[in-house]
Amino acid sequence: ISFSLMIKTNRTEHHTSTILADELIVRRGQAFTVTLKLTQAFNPDLYPLTVVAMTGDYPSEKRGTKSCFGIPDSVTRSPSAKAVWKIELEKNSSPTTGILTLIITPPAITPIGQYTLTVKYRDQETLLATVVVLFNPWCTDDWVFLSDEKERQEYVMNEQGIIYRGSKDYIDSQNWDFGQFEDNMVNICMKILDVNNKHKKNPADDESARCNPIYVGRVVSAMINSQDDRGVLEGNWGSSFWGGVSPSQWNGSHAILKKWYNTFCSPVKYGQCWVFAGVMCSVMRLLGIPCRVVTNFNSAHDTDKNLIIDKYHSDTGVMPKESNDSVWNFHVWVEGWMKRPDLAEDGKYDGWQVLDPTPQEISDRVYCCGPASVNAILNGETALKYDVPFVYAEVNADCVDWLIKADGSKVKISSNTSSVGQNISTKSVGSNKRMNITDTYKYPEGSEKERGVFEHASTTNPNPKDDEKTEDGGTDNKVPPVTMRFEQVNNI
Repeated sequence: ISFSLMIKTNRTEHHTSTILADELIVRRGQAFTVTLKLTQAFNPDLYPLTVVAMTGDYPSEKRGTKSCFGIPDSVTRSPSAKAVWKIELEKNSSPTTGILTLIITPPAITPIGQYTLTVKYRDQETLLATVVVLFNPWCTDDWVFLSDEKERQEYVMNEQGIIYRGSKDYIDSQNWDFGQFEDNMVNICMKILDVNNKHKKNPADDESARCNPIYVGRVVSAMINSQDDRGVLEGNWGSSFWGGVSPSQWNGSHAILKKWYNTFCSPVKYGQCWVFAGVMCSVMRLLGIPCRVVTNFNSAHDTDKNLIIDKYHSDTGVMPKESNDSVWNFHVWVEGWMKRPDLAEDGKYDGWQVLDPTPQEISDRVYCCGPASVNAILNGETALKYDVPFVYAEVNADCVDWLIKADGSKVKISSNTSSVGQNISTKSVGSNKRMNITDTYKYPEGSEKERGVFEHASTTNPNPKDDEKTEDGGTDNKVPPVTMRFEQVNNI
């Protein structure tokens, strides 16, 4: 058996021709063509042709990481087989001369990854190909399907971007080279998936779950930072960047990812939020998940998850209560485009999802964040996974100043409901203009609708509330009174 993988034609049709790699790279849910030359005539009735596609260390039909198919399709397979590949003979094939053109389709629910394809005819079995399968935003059945071609070109194919920094009144832009199709990026991104902690714990489950962009997005979010795994970047918010590169010196992702890969997955020093986000966007675009970098100005970091940024003051020189809450002048994350059938059947929460690789808070015992549906954030649906309360607070927390009195009680001095979450920005489709997307995250500040959503978000928030009672609308949280009594014990 000899064969031709028709790599150039297939990769052009699958929008993977710009990836610098030699292998066959296809997108799931879409057919690719392979030419097979047998040493004798093809007689499928007597000798069926069977093909097996496998990925990972524990390929399994039940998990969708192994598929058996053939011509004719009389292959014996598991009754619980998932993600069964299809094959058919193209009309211009010539069975009498043994020249066959095979049309092979990995279904739209195929786990992404590197597959080996073996073909068997009569007693001869041959390794047909090593095929990389990616998500497919051009396929209507794929959860990452994006209907607009201009948006696909921007959010999947564009290797150049802009990341916004600065402050809400002085917005600065930095060109960023995503370089998602650069040399070795396929291997680097596959390595990111293979060294994640979930894969280490249960490789068979992890490889199977790669059919789901929700799962993959969450894994990548965790793997871009090195906080609790062999992740790509080490964060540094200090003033010394000894032993590494200052975050402001980076202007692209490829150098970072290449360094991580070439140093056996040692974290690259150093990153801050825009570097984490830029690198994650590159990985997501290579894997085929539409992705964009988003900057939130006056971004809140709500550590106690009560949707309020608390600030404490004292009236008598008593040390005020410490607050771990803060507001950053800007913070950068990414949005990935995908369906969310895990949240609703009607597609209500489909579309852009916040994924934040900067290590801020632990989510399910790991430093990752999202995917949090932007539509869920807009409507204050804080009971929904993943990490909606945290992201909601980043864009719409109230800032409250408290006076701590000598007796320990709290008095609300002031409340600012509109300072957090300003000029939320991303690069426009097809141009270098800044696009303000604040209205996708929240209703107009101070409007009845926005206040109503905040009340709803506070009510449905599953996180523990601040149970302290205050003088503003409640009873004082006073320290129990201390009484002292003096008694004369002897007379002088």
